[in-house]
Amino acid sequence: MSLPAPDLDDRRFQDIVDEAKRRINRLCPDWTDHNVSDPGVALIELFAWMTEMTLYRLNQVPDRLYVKFLELVGVELFSAVPARADLLFRLTAARDEAVRVPGGTQVSTERRDDEAPIVFLTDSELVITPPKLMACLTHSAGERYADHWEELRREAATVQLFPTLQPDEAVYFGLQDSAAGNLLRLDVTTGPEGAGVDPRRPPRVWEAWDGQTWKEVRILDDTSAGFNSTGQVTLLLPLRHEALAIGSRRAFWLRCRLVKAIEGQPEYSKPPILEQLSAVALGGAVPAHHAEPAPAELLGTSTGKPGQVFQVRRVPVLPRRYEETVRVVLPRHERTGEPEEQTWREVADLADAEEDDQVFTWSGATGEIRFGPRVLDREGRVWQHGAIPPIDAQVYVTGYRFGGGRRGNVPAERLTVLHTSIPFVASVTNLDASSGGVDAETVENAKVRGPMLLRSGRRAVTAEDVERLTLDAAPSVARARCMAPENPAEPARLLVVPRVDIAPENLQLDDLGLSDELEEQIKAYLEPRRLLTMRLRVRAPRYQGVKVVAEVRAAPGVRTETVRERAERALYEYLNPLTGGPSGQGWPFDTDLRLGDVYGVLQGSFGVQGIEAVHFFSADLRRKRTLDQVEQRLRLLPESLFMSFEHRVVVQQ
Repeated sequence: MSLPAPDLDDRRFQDIVDEAKRRINRLCPDWTDHNVSDPGVALIELFAWMTEMTLYRLNQVPDRLYVKFLELVGVELFSAVPARADLLFRLTAARDEAVRVPGGTQVSTERRDDEAPIVFLTDSELVITPPKLMACLTHSAGERYADHWEELRREAATVQLFPTLQPDEAVYFGLQDSAAGNLLRLDVTTGPEGAGVDPRRPPRVWEAWDGQTWKEVRILDDTSAGFNSTGQVTLLLPLRHEALAIGSRRAFWLRCRLVKAIEGQPEYSKPPILEQLSAVALGGAVPAHHAEPAPAELLGTSTGKPGQVFQVRRVPVLPRRYEETVRVVLPRHERTGEPEEQTWREVADLADAEEDDQVFTWSGATGEIRFGPRVLDREGRVWQHGAIPPIDAQVYVTGYRFGGGRRGNVPAERLTVLHTSIPFVASVTNLDASSGGVDAETVENAKVRGPMLLRSGRRAVTAEDVERLTLDAAPSVARARCMAPENPAEPARLLVVPRVDIAPENLQLDDLGLSDELEEQIKAYLEPRRLLTMRLRVRAPRYQGVKVVAEVRAAPGVRTETVRERAERALYEYLNPLTGGPSGQGWPFDTDLRLGDVYGVLQGSFGVQGIEAVHFFSADLRRKRTLDQVEQRLRLLPESLFMSFEHRVVVQQ
């Protein structure tokens, strides 16, 4: 229970009017008409109304003041989080030498009349390397690797792929150099033997070795119909591609592996034959984030006093890189006559800083840079937490990046404008929608988070502490659930749902995947705060598909199409891990779905007068198909959340 906040002034409109009228006889004895119709009384009421508004404002704690209260106890607003996407750069033509796309390359959406373009920066340099094939191996179950490189180099030679047609048989192609992030086109010449598969859905996957596991390669195009005909296979390799020794060969491997066909999908009736293979690089992909660069900036001149605060021009400021820091330029040296420069170091807080430590703090949300304060303890001793820039020294920032927020969550193929010309690069785009952008924290959320943070002492002791600290670890975390292990020897399970800015009806299973970067960020934040005996396994929950098929009656005068759209949208919002459930905060863990819940959602939808029938089914979200029909209740599996799948509402007039 919160403490009652006293009013600084509890007078209301009528109290102020009555008080003013009581003073009339003393201050203006000739004024005798105190009726409401009197112009003077009207003025009194006008000023009383204005005074009441002022008192109302006085009794509200301003957001800025509340933020200062939170800062006094060590609670600061979270800064914005930038959206992320992989940008695909395509070359004008295949090249014989490597093409480099510098790190920090700016790519944006097209400019519109009503808004500025959304700019993304590449995280690192992209090297598009001409591929050089150096090995070809095949592998079948229970057999050794067979080397076919010399056969493949000879004309009129053939290499039989998947000879026994058993799942997990594979053909391996070795490259001399890493093709990390590269867009490769494989030109294949095949024999007539391979047959039987659906050329649109051949039962095979392409994979590349990333140093730890075989990671699936994205297929952008395959005109060879799964080695059924001569054609081209266009592949986008993962961002990591490492060397591996297979048999007697050490190379950067790319493999095509036969998999078990799903139900209803035809399989190979005869093994395919490969006669020739060549490879060229058409481009490459590199991670990028929503940000704009700010150049070096003069913040001001030091007064030589402790606790100085400087402000950068652009906010919110994104987490700083190594080269993004503060530089202090001292006055000219008496002997050399040259100015002396010092590079200072950013720290999380100044509590443990010594008097000579050249450190500072930098708030991403507000852009404020603070230097060490001077503190007087109870015994009268003075402690300086961090060095003070000397008097008349100029304080610079070497540069920073600003931006982030939900605005950076743009659809696929919208980042197409290259700000600087790069030789041999023809175009750029984002194949997938960018995601992960989160606005800076609001004061309302900080008001709730602050007291919780103070009560727990920033330690992860209970499951609730772990969940709360996980939300603190990254604004891109929408929900967290910590579950105790069934076996004490096993680690606790921390289920994390990432925050995505996607309409519920467009949400896909892959949108809720837990990125390696976010997982490492959570682990790094929890590690110094957990108990020594606590072990955690961070992963995403399982998502259980639900499909609803309903027949409803539309109210008179309402278009059936409108009723259908509103009803289906309500179902997508209700059966959703982020916005669903009775509270609208995401479908609760360990809560089954009942038929009555679906009836309630449809009955409350716009334009629905009556409900004729409702059926709901479990669904396989990965394979995108409906499973079993459920009668009255669909049980939620452990460590799972419900997610919508292709709802269908039929509307009768």
